[in-house]
Amino acid sequence: MDPASIATYRANFGDHARVADIVKLVEGAFDSIPRADIVIGGPPCQGFSLLNKKKVGDARRQLWRPYLDVVRASGAKAFVMENVPQLLDSDEFEEILFEAKQLGFTVASAKLLAADYGVPQRRTRAFVVGVLEGDPSNVFPPPPTHESPHRSIANLFDALPDRLPWRTVRDAIGELPPPVGTGIRAEPSPLDLHFGRTPTETSMARYRAIPEQGMNREDLLRRAPQLTPKCWIDKKGGTDLMGRLWWDRPAFTIRTEFFKPEKGRYLHPEQHRPITHREAARLQSFPDSFIFCGTKIEIARQIGNAVPPLLAEAVAKSVAQLVQSEVSL
Repeated sequence: MDPASIATYRANFGDHARVADIVKLVEGAFDSIPRADIVIGGPPCQGFSLLNKKKVGDARRQLWRPYLDVVRASGAKAFVMENVPQLLDSDEFEEILFEAKQLGFTVASAKLLAADYGVPQRRTRAFVVGVLEGDPSNVFPPPPTHESPHRSIANLFDALPDRLPWRTVRDAIGELPPPVGTGIRAEPSPLDLHFGRTPTETSMARYRAIPEQGMNREDLLRRAPQLTPKCWIDKKGGTDLMGRLWWDRPAFTIRTEFFKPEKGRYLHPEQHRPITHREAARLQSFPDSFIFCGTKIEIARQIGNAVPPLLAEAVAKSVAQLVQSEVSL
């Protein structure tokens, strides 16, 4: 439904994507859905997100239904569905399993941590894989390629010698210079999306009050209570609002408003500013060569909503094994 996302897709992969509402697509143009071996999709996750306080009755929780309609209409041999981890604990997931079984699919599911697959970010996502032939659990979930360098003693026996340590914020953005300007720059990548914002005096005072890596709104309250709004003082739960990243750890989940430190742990480890669009893209594991189309807000939404490419690659490789093995049969 997002023209900017379609423009980005076309700029990177070719002119074979279209802007459409999936509900209207399956209701009004069902016969136009092309044949496909695999259907990959992420029905909007906001209906399951912990950030959505009004989950009951949210129509977005049911968009997996037209998604499975597309799976059926395409004659797919396999499908991949991605969503927030909460999906796997929902009543809707039981419905998805039932409907997929009715279509003849054997299903496997898992919650995967992006950092375990080379993404410099501790982002967890749910994946549901279904195949018509074989058992997806034979190859899914894909084996991790990276692991925490601080794994517990209990997990030492599970460690594999060829696993690399998690990639860190420093690995991803450490060599970038300070950003310039406040808009998309007419320069080659990576500097094109490496721009800043114009913070208010109050925002700058807050940034300076919490100068050390890992600090957050609780440190702001302790060090500068006069700069802490009442809503933060009263807020229960997460502490990552107005939080600084650590250089030598993966980032936390990069969401669509990563340029607003009041929304999460998005402050640069040292500089008094939120991360830039380029830094967010790198923390999502996008290569600098990837082309983003749209306004600043539209590009930020694409970056934050994306499945990290390296995590997507790991899932894709495992599913490719399933489809290729079926073809060989």
